[in-house]
Order: sequence, then C-alpha cells, then structure tokens
Amino acid sequence: MAKKRKDTGHLLIMRLSAMGDVAMTVPVIAALRRAYPELRISILTRRGFRPFFRDIPDLSFVDFDPTGRHKGFFGLVRLTGEIRAAGIDTIADLHDVLRTKVVRTFARLTGIRTAVIDKGRKEKREMTRRAGKRLVPLAPMTERYRHTIRRLGFDFDMPREPQTKPCTVPEPIQETVGPKEGRWIGIAPFAKHRGKIYPIPLTDELIGLLNETYDRVFIFGGGEHEKSFAEGMERRHKGVVSVIGRMSMSQEMDLIGNLDAIVTMDSATMHIASLLGVPVVSVWGATHPFAGFYGYGQHPDNAVQADLPCRPCSVFGDRPCISGDYRCLSSIRPQEIADRVAKAVAAQKSDRR
Repeated sequence: MAKKRKDTGHLLIMRLSAMGDVAMTVPVIAALRRAYPELRISILTRRGFRPFFRDIPDLSFVDFDPTGRHKGFFGLVRLTGEIRAAGIDTIADLHDVLRTKVVRTFARLTGIRTAVIDKGRKEKREMTRRAGKRLVPLAPMTERYRHTIRRLGFDFDMPREPQTKPCTVPEPIQETVGPKEGRWIGIAPFAKHRGKIYPIPLTDELIGLLNETYDRVFIFGGGEHEKSFAEGMERRHKGVVSVIGRMSMSQEMDLIGNLDAIVTMDSATMHIASLLGVPVVSVWGATHPFAGFYGYGQHPDNAVQADLPCRPCSVFGDRPCISGDYRCLSSIRPQEIADRVAKAVAAQKSDRR
C-alpha cells in the first residue's frame, strides 16, 4: 500500500453502474469519510443513484451523463476536463470498464494519481465453469473497493455491519396504510436477468404465505410487467401493497428502513436494504454468494439456495440455463423462504431487546 495520506486533497471515486454495485460502494465511502473527515470526496456516478449516499456528510458529485454531455469519446474528453477543473488529484476506479479506462488514462496524463479495482475475473471464471468448479468464497466487492482506495494511501477499516437508522414512513405509504403498525415485510422478486428471478407462480404462492403471517407485505420492483404483477397481488390480498411507480428512490429507501425483513433476489434491493441494516432473505439461482456480491453485513444463513452441481453457472445470472428449466430457482419452495423470513424476523426482535 502507498504511504498513508494526510487528511487533505481531493479524491474522485468512479462507479458508473449498475445500481447494486453502486450501492455497495456506500459502506466503503462511509468508512473512508469517518477516517478522513476533512478529505474532499467526489463521486462519479449517475444522478439517480445520489440517494444511496444521503447519510454520508460532505460529498460532492460529478453526474455521469452518457447520453448527453459525456456521450462518446469526446464526451469522455469533456468529462476529464471537468475532473481537472474540480481540482481532483487522485482517482479510484471501482468499475474498470471502457469508459472509466479512457477517463483514467487521460487523468494520468495530466498528473492525477489513479488506482483501479481488481475484480477477480479469473477466480470468477473458475467458479462458474461447467466442469471442475472452484467454489470457494472470494473477496467481497466491498473489500475490493476498500483495497483500491487504500492503494492511494487512504488507510481505513470497515465496520462489521451497517447501523440501523430510523426512517420516517413515506407520505404516499402513510396515506395508503397509515403509520407503521405490526410487522411489515418487503419482497423484491425481480432482477435484470432470468437466472436471478424467482418464478412467478412460486412468487405468487410466497406472497400469499407472507400475507397470512404479517400485517403488511410491500412489493418492490420496476417496469410495466412487474408493476402489473404487483398490482394484481395487491387486488387479491388485502395486506399487500405495490410500491412500484409510486415513490421516489429516497422514499423507497425510507420504506425499506421500516421493514422487519425483506425477501430479494441477488439484486440491487438486497444491497439497498443492507445499507439500512434491514435483514434480507435473499434467493439465489444461477449466481452464488461466494462470488462476492452478498449483502453487506447480512447473516450467511439468510441466503436461500439449491445445492446443485451446475451452480453457479454465471456471475451475473445472464447465461442461458444448460437444463433449460432454471431448476436452481424452481426447486426452492416458497415455504422454505417463508420459514427463513420467520427466523430472520425473530432474530431481529431478539437483537433489539
């Protein structure tokens, strides 16, 4: 590691997407801020992700605009100029894609120190190959992020788990169901790739089980298909409320902060809930927690997964199923997930005593 830096200078942290990966930077940046309260820290990411960082004081943002002023090669040249004009002297590239490589290269040519993440691509290929899988826990992405920043001379440690913070129930939800009473559960059964999506018929059954046990069940997601499904569940079950399209990102975070637990896939919602210290029962299909994308601070027992020799077949869940039936997900019974939720809620209640 480089010589320890003083609490001065201006550090830029680059992580453009995806939503869950950006959310995973938050506990790292929060720990860095605690260790270096006077350091100027800027975040280069998409404007819509700003709410993730709302509890970290004194951050600046460089909003990445890939369809506007930062589009194409000359847009990245313009972005580099904005970085120089901001007085940034060090860059931590936590993404390492073509766009950040271009910015990183231009920045180095102007004398800005840079460090880039080691994503462990070789180890992940060994974990997901069809034959001879090497299934061992890899470094969590949060640790890879921290190591990248430490190489620039910033020495800091991570807290063991996020701190639960009280959140006000968002007004749109209070108007619908009133203030929080009883036990509230969330479910986010969707993801970007099919290899990470719990089958709809099983999701339907699971929501019914949760609705029988808890006072409210909130469904999270995005997109018209997901919205239609969630509103159908809302009509069928008195205690179910669809959140989709009804609140801002910050309001969704406030609602998640009021949940007793939430069921998610290997998705961004898992990481958002983890930031808020909410117990997450996560369902894993084509992917695996060992790849380093498990929710920060979440208990390992809250990961629900099938023991199949073909798993994991993908880091991101984007490869077609070799069997064609996604049995890694369809073999997980809704009752198993519901039982795990009950244990997580009971454990949280015991911890609060």
